[in-house]
Amino acid sequence: MRLTPNFNRRFGKGWLAGGYLFLYLPIVALILYSFNDSPVANVWRGFTLKWYGALLEDQEMLNGLWLSVKIAFFTACGSVVLGTFAAFALVKYKRFFGRTAFSGMVNAPLVMPEVVVGLSLLLMMVSVQRAVGFPERGALTIWMGHLLLGMAYATVVVQARLQELNPQLEEAAMDLGARPRQVFFLVTLPMIAQALMSAWLLTFTLSLDDVVLSAFLSGPGSTTMPLVIFSRARLGLNPSVNAVATLIVLVVAIGTVLASYAIANAERKRQREMAEAARH
Repeated sequence: MRLTPNFNRRFGKGWLAGGYLFLYLPIVALILYSFNDSPVANVWRGFTLKWYGALLEDQEMLNGLWLSVKIAFFTACGSVVLGTFAAFALVKYKRFFGRTAFSGMVNAPLVMPEVVVGLSLLLMMVSVQRAVGFPERGALTIWMGHLLLGMAYATVVVQARLQELNPQLEEAAMDLGARPRQVFFLVTLPMIAQALMSAWLLTFTLSLDDVVLSAFLSGPGSTTMPLVIFSRARLGLNPSVNAVATLIVLVVAIGTVLASYAIANAERKRQREMAEAARH
């Protein structure tokens, strides 16, 4: 039997809709049950906002959320900076001593299990603390572990963008008298701004929901939100966890929409400038 184009389109749309349902239906259910009046997380008993009020009094959850946001913010910023430098070295300098080892070390966290990375970092932190008395396990060590993982992801994102750039643009700027530092900040950096924003959002999300590295590197008084939720899951979750998850989904959704709009607007502006430059 020969398949018609209409059947192919409907079949494709059906698979696409099924994929979206599989990915987003659990999130929708989580949001709905955050308004559930029942103390049992998956039994609907009516609409209420009391769990959002209870969340405001849950100091442990709020402290964990605030700590996670701070660590994720500084992780994203540090990962973008270090990842940009690493990607720039790998793309612009094809040959230098230790390049193969450097490339392997940058990409190693991407393929190694987080359990192995976390255990290795824990052993190193304990050894360093015994030798020099610093650092103690806490927010700083969690940030360092997240930075190691985030830098690897940021390097991949920025490196892919740098490889697509036309080197003649940078050469033209140098021919006009720009120094290498000026070329980087005035020519290269604006052209990879979208990749930097993408890398920032990716590493922020990875840090915000990390459990494995945080479990190995956390200390007394430095429990992140994922660790709080994970510890409570053993005893049975209540809808207040759904409430904090709903707020995070809302903030992330708004941030993603704004970032997408900014990226699209910057791309349109760059295309207009390139078209005007070509006409002149």
